Amino acid sequence: MRKEECFYLGKVVSKYSFKGEVLVKLDTDDPEIYENMESVFVSIRNNLVPFFIDRCRLHKSALLRIDFEEVKDEASADRIMGAELYLPLSSLPKLEGNKFYFHEVIGFTIMDKVHGGIGTIQSVNDTTAQALFEVQKGDKQLLIPVTDEIITKVDRENKTIFVTTPDGLVDLYLN
Repeated sequence: MRKEECFYLGKVVSKYSFKGEVLVKLDTDDPEIYENMESVFVSIRNNLVPFFIDRCRLHKSALLRIDFEEVKDEASADRIMGAELYLPLSSLPKLEGNKFYFHEVIGFTIMDKVHGGIGTIQSVNDTTAQALFEVQKGDKQLLIPVTDEIITKVDRENKTIFVTTPDGLVDLYLN
């Protein structure tokens, strides 16, 4: 399995017990849907290695306490400390309505209420405080905030996201 075929689930952040259990900080809004996993891919030296799970359960808010079949002591847990966990894209729950995964909307057209077609989503920058659509229109790049107030409709069938941008935002880039 390649990373391109997977999504980032979280990272091993600490050991939990001397029996090799680890705590994983999940990168999700719904940690409870990952409570009963049977396996995950662990990134070891840039390779995804399947690890099977004996038991996993939520530990406080967004932490998952995992007991891996292959990790039964502190030394084994130390070897995966800081490792990233991945799952296949096919295991992502389907989203409906105006909810979407960032990877899913790459290539979608952005239609603004005032300006019409303002470009195609090239990527989503989520490294800033506010996630941004990086939209390409000709030789210009527009940055459109990803917020419920701006996104009015997601049309998956026609690969279009309808937005109502704040006054002057689009003009800032195109004029």
